[in-house]
Amino acid sequence: MKVRYDLLYVAAGAVIGATMRYAITSRNIYWGSLPLSVLTVNVVGSLILGVTMAAVQRLGVGSGFVLFMGIGFCGSFTTMSSLAFETANLMDAGMFITTMADVGLNMGVSVLVIFLGRAVVNMLIGGA
Repeated sequence: MKVRYDLLYVAAGAVIGATMRYAITSRNIYWGSLPLSVLTVNVVGSLILGVTMAAVQRLGVGSGFVLFMGIGFCGSFTTMSSLAFETANLMDAGMFITTMADVGLNMGVSVLVIFLGRAVVNMLIGGA
C-alpha cells in the first residue's frame, strides 16, 4: 500500500503560511488611510508563488514541493477573505477612493509580481 503525504505537505505549508500571515496582519499597518498589512501578504505571497511555480516548471521539482509551497504556504499566507472584509469596512466608512486603491493595488500588484517572479526565475535558470 502506497502512503500518500499530500495532506501532510499541504498542512505543513498551511501552518507556516497562516502563522506568518497572522504575524504580519495583526500589526494593522497603514499608510494614511490605506491598509498595508493585507496588501503586504498578498503581494509577497504572489511573488513567492510566481517564483515557486516557475522554478517548478524549470527544475521539475516534485509534487510535494508544489503542495507545500503553492497550495499550503501561499494559499494560507495570502488572503482573499481578509481583503474582502477590509474592503467592506472601508466602504462602510465611506472611504470609496481608499477602497478602490486598496483593491486595485492588491489585485494589480499581486498579478504583476507573479510575472516578475516568473521573469526572475527565467533570467536565473534560463528559458522563455
